[in-house]
Amino acid sequence: MKDSSHRAALRRLQRAMPPGELLLEPEARARFAGDKWFASRVPDAVALPRRAQSVARILRFASTHRIPVTPRGAGYGYVGGCVPIRGGIALSVERMNRVLEINPRDFVGVVQPGVITAEFQAAVEQKGLYYPPDPASRADCSLGGNIATNAGGPRCLKYGVTRDYVLGLEVATPDGRLLRLGSRTHKNKTGFDLHRLFVGSEGMLGVITEATLKLIPLPPCRAALAIGFARMTSALRALSRMFECGFLPCAVEIADAFTLRAARKRTGSRDLEGCEALIITELDGQERSVRGEVRQLERLMTSLRPVMVRRAHGAEACERLWAVRREFSYALRDTGLTKLNEDVVVPRGRLEDLFELGARLQKKHGLPIACFGHAGDGNIHVNLMVDYDQPRAKRRADAALDELFQGVLKLGGVITGEHGVGLAKKPWWRLAIAPEVDQLHRRIKRAIDPRGILNPGKFL
Repeated sequence: MKDSSHRAALRRLQRAMPPGELLLEPEARARFAGDKWFASRVPDAVALPRRAQSVARILRFASTHRIPVTPRGAGYGYVGGCVPIRGGIALSVERMNRVLEINPRDFVGVVQPGVITAEFQAAVEQKGLYYPPDPASRADCSLGGNIATNAGGPRCLKYGVTRDYVLGLEVATPDGRLLRLGSRTHKNKTGFDLHRLFVGSEGMLGVITEATLKLIPLPPCRAALAIGFARMTSALRALSRMFECGFLPCAVEIADAFTLRAARKRTGSRDLEGCEALIITELDGQERSVRGEVRQLERLMTSLRPVMVRRAHGAEACERLWAVRREFSYALRDTGLTKLNEDVVVPRGRLEDLFELGARLQKKHGLPIACFGHAGDGNIHVNLMVDYDQPRAKRRADAALDELFQGVLKLGGVITGEHGVGLAKKPWWRLAIAPEVDQLHRRIKRAIDPRGILNPGKFL
């Protein structure tokens, strides 16, 4: 479509939409040009629908006129997944932000996609229920975006990722139909598991307009430990011992020396003095069992000669202990270096190999590398810390990234565990996926979106 006819079509769509649901002003369009990654492109229009029917109308019109549509949640991404790289319409679900139902009898919640994850969790917990997926950005990100990327978080170790809590979806397809997939039951084997096809699809197959989510009982008790070690090898050995002895915490996080030095500078925490590696782990359940388990786990960790052990009991104390973990990303930004955050995953038994890989890349390319993340499931955020004012910094960073992803794949790992492929990891898509699997993705994409209007320019 030529630019002039493109603009004319969007003006017609604007007149057909409820007031304020399609914006063409430059200021509004600029706000939706990018995310937390480097790429940006100002869309030709911004759609802010309030109802599923509006989403369907926009997609039907866009399909007819072959206008690209880039969906986005209410938060932001880290890999350029919601950058409207081909222009067209940036479709945000931020105004579709109502919790429609929290049902303690059925153990389900029904939400629109723009509901903020932390707000939903708080509302659920007021009723004695629990929605475990806990991405670090849960105070900012939305449930629709979590579903589109299959978001994770520290509690995935025990409770699983977002897909494990999606019972049903209402989805607007690229041709403007509204489909209800799945159900509100906790078991369903009626046909294909079609609603899960849209979980993790990065906005390339449809726009989520409603989600039915599984809830579970809220564990009445929490306890946590922070354990500091003089060496990363000691921390990894402690992690192995924890699982060998039969403990299944709800979360286990780990951090390396560079991360801890930055966190110590930001927070002033004396607990981190002398720590070259840190484990934070949490147990939950009934009070008597949690109290007994945390004492046993503390004895086990103490026997491994850590430089620091701190115990917390109860929700407020646990949150204070976790506060340092939530400062890691901000602390790394405080260094003044550009943080390239890669959410790689390796089999849990290859964690030591991953940290050794990071150390080799740091030495070879002269770049600080900070590693922290979800040790319980092998999902470590490997952060290349780059000073782009230095000569050949971009070339060195690009080479280190390529070697990181190739090294992770050789360890039997994957290039993304939470953030998605988006634009940032597009160059490594075909390295990570077999040709026949790439073709299967493309056949599914063509079957559902034959005109290719949804989130074009990404990895398909």
